[in-house]
Amino acid sequence: MSKVVHVGIVGFGLSGRYFHTPFLSVNPKFNLKKIASSRPEAVQAFDPSIEWVATAEELFADPDIDLVFICSPNDTHVDYARKALRAGKNVVVEKPFALTEKEAVELLQLAEDKHLLATAFQNRRWDSDFLTIKRLLAEGVLGTLIDYEGRYDRFSPIDPNARSWKEQAGVGRGNLYNLGPHILDQALHLFGTPETVQASVRMIRPGSQVHDYFDIKLGYADKNVRLESSLMVYQNQLRYSLHGTDGSFIKGGLDVQEERLRINELPDQAEWGAEPQDRWGTLYRSGQTDVIASEAGNYTPFYDNLYDVIVNGATPYVTPADIQRLARVIDLAQESSQSQRTLTY
Repeated sequence: MSKVVHVGIVGFGLSGRYFHTPFLSVNPKFNLKKIASSRPEAVQAFDPSIEWVATAEELFADPDIDLVFICSPNDTHVDYARKALRAGKNVVVEKPFALTEKEAVELLQLAEDKHLLATAFQNRRWDSDFLTIKRLLAEGVLGTLIDYEGRYDRFSPIDPNARSWKEQAGVGRGNLYNLGPHILDQALHLFGTPETVQASVRMIRPGSQVHDYFDIKLGYADKNVRLESSLMVYQNQLRYSLHGTDGSFIKGGLDVQEERLRINELPDQAEWGAEPQDRWGTLYRSGQTDVIASEAGNYTPFYDNLYDVIVNGATPYVTPADIQRLARVIDLAQESSQSQRTLTY
């Protein structure tokens, strides 16, 4: 390597602590130099060699930092990313990249003007289930795809004693901005720009202050595509249902990487991302039922690509066009739900 990319992280909650920090720490292409957080003890506990600062502005002022990950609350993403770009830093923004398409376009334009990278963290493109689906579609085992359904459910009833910002009413809060970007990005990555968007975005949990359910239909001429998520699904096994002219594929269970990261395992271990057999999907075709071994999930390619973009001028895996399209679909989903109309993309 001709260069090591020096990294700063803004925010050390779930995303900063359990997603980015482990992958950056074991990748020799990066040096995790500084973290801005309200929890210095958590930074110290993970790695005392990482510098802690109290504010994002202190991190942006460090001339050695090349790349900043924005892992703060949703409504601060654009402001922090804008400040980082103006300070000459490349940026990776946690989802949602921005709260509106207009904000996304403005941020992407600023990055282009500065000749810097601004991209979104769409790690679920490297989940084991999605990699398996991509492989099956590329192999054509389902024939012509007719129907695709992706779900991402949780059981998260309201805790009256909780103080998380995610459960407080406000702009950019709720499940459409939390889990929505994952399964929407996957569908858009597979099928491209839809013709129409139809959505229902609602509150269904007793006492909820944020939207916790959505059902979005993306209109394509040749297939049905539906994305659904609820925070009141106790049995949340089902993830994907794909039906084609030659067969069907049904897949349950969530990629293992997050659960391993949450118990402080690092992604440099052998068999990282290998899914247990009880989560493998089932292929139905030609009167046969076959259990299909899952591809191993691994978010490392996302980080390796960041390095190649910054150092070698490569194209980012998550492009500005991807980011703008997803932001527009979320805008249209909100408008569709409010107007109870199907909207043209």
